[in-house]
Amino acid sequence: MLFNSLSFALFLPIVFIIYWFATKNNHRYQNMLLLVSSYFFYACWDWRFLFLLVFSTLLDFFTGSKIYDASTRRSKLFWLWLSVGINLGFLGVFKYYNFFVQSLIDAFSNFGISINFATLHVILPVGISFYTFHGLSYVIDIYNDKIKPERNFITYSVFVSFFPLLVAGPIERATHLLPQIIRSRAFDYEKAILGLRQILWGLFKKIVIADNCAQFANIIFNNSDQYSGSTLFIGALFFTFQIYGDFSGYSDIALGTAKLFGIDLLRNFAYPYFSRDIAEFWRRWHISLSSWFRDYVYFPLGGSRGSIGQKIRNTFIIFILSGFWHGANWTFVVWGALNAAFFLPLLITNNNRSNIEIVAVGKYFPSVKELVQILFTFTLTVFAWIFFRSENITQALQIVTEIFSVSFFEIPYFQSISESIPVIFLLFFFILIEWIGREQQFAIEVFACNWKAPFRDLFYYLLIFLIFWFAGKQEEFIYFQF
Repeated sequence: MLFNSLSFALFLPIVFIIYWFATKNNHRYQNMLLLVSSYFFYACWDWRFLFLLVFSTLLDFFTGSKIYDASTRRSKLFWLWLSVGINLGFLGVFKYYNFFVQSLIDAFSNFGISINFATLHVILPVGISFYTFHGLSYVIDIYNDKIKPERNFITYSVFVSFFPLLVAGPIERATHLLPQIIRSRAFDYEKAILGLRQILWGLFKKIVIADNCAQFANIIFNNSDQYSGSTLFIGALFFTFQIYGDFSGYSDIALGTAKLFGIDLLRNFAYPYFSRDIAEFWRRWHISLSSWFRDYVYFPLGGSRGSIGQKIRNTFIIFILSGFWHGANWTFVVWGALNAAFFLPLLITNNNRSNIEIVAVGKYFPSVKELVQILFTFTLTVFAWIFFRSENITQALQIVTEIFSVSFFEIPYFQSISESIPVIFLLFFFILIEWIGREQQFAIEVFACNWKAPFRDLFYYLLIFLIFWFAGKQEEFIYFQF
């Protein structure tokens, strides 16, 4: 069930009406409804993997209590590693087994040795990387005495499987979400309107920006050996906006949907393409994942403390893990390593926290220096996305080589290039709105709110019109595959 589908357009209001009008604000009934609705939502993808989700939930619910109740550190460690081992084991089998097997076969073949290992013919359970990390953070926080275990299985299950975040995040923390599930919730009209506004902007990002950029990015990347460097660079730009519109659009819809039920989820994006350096970019891109690796991997390794060698080691570990989390392909590993290389100079010179606030606060325009910094950081990001989007390292290197050749100065051309012109104008419109609203949680949070009613409504109707006018083939969200 896609957020941009007719089935979800029917599912959401039905759950919303029952939630607020049939449960009589009893949060226990509300939680039961959310759990049933979430399991139904997940089962619409593939009901067989619902059992895996339930098992993972039971595992962490049980081991979390065992860790807290254990009287010795050794016993606590046993239950912690049992949970971590089984969770990562399932993730490894479904997501990485074939990758490691094929990599081993390829490595031996380079020495003329032929080996045979059976590969698995299974599909990747949607959302497994997200709900696995939900559970891991929960048991690790209990082990570190940051939280107490939740003794109500329904409550904990809602934390793991709340349908807006179930299949593509954000990756929630028990310290943030569980208290909201436990306490009573009353309908908040202003929050609901804000949620609808965020859903609208998320749908615009996904349907108008991401899906339309995708058709041209696919044409260029799928035929990369036929195009000039200039055209390939245009393709990389299309993908850059595709993945941002796609994933941040999903996050906006998820956060907006949660608001309809009186729940606030963690912010996942904060205008990353307006960043002035790579460190700032990673504080603004997929925030819940970046902070997860920071808190549960980077800090335990020593963080930015220690020698230069330790700093370099820790930085490459978390960025490569982040890349590998995205998929079982060497292209993701290289993408992570590239971002680590971009990040290191800032860390070594202690400039990784130079830009904390959003650029040009309270101003209409950035300074020349800020504009140059934004463009430079954006260019580095586009370069790294080439590896993320490519099918393999060979294709990525072919694209990069061509971009850095004289063909970069040719007039770009690709099939259906004339059809891309309206999309380019939409991108300028999109960037403008994002820039105007960059100090808000999402671009249209207060945009147009102070306008007179006819003009405000006209703006919202314009967005709705664009969503229906540019809606084409229904595309899955990119991060569903992760």
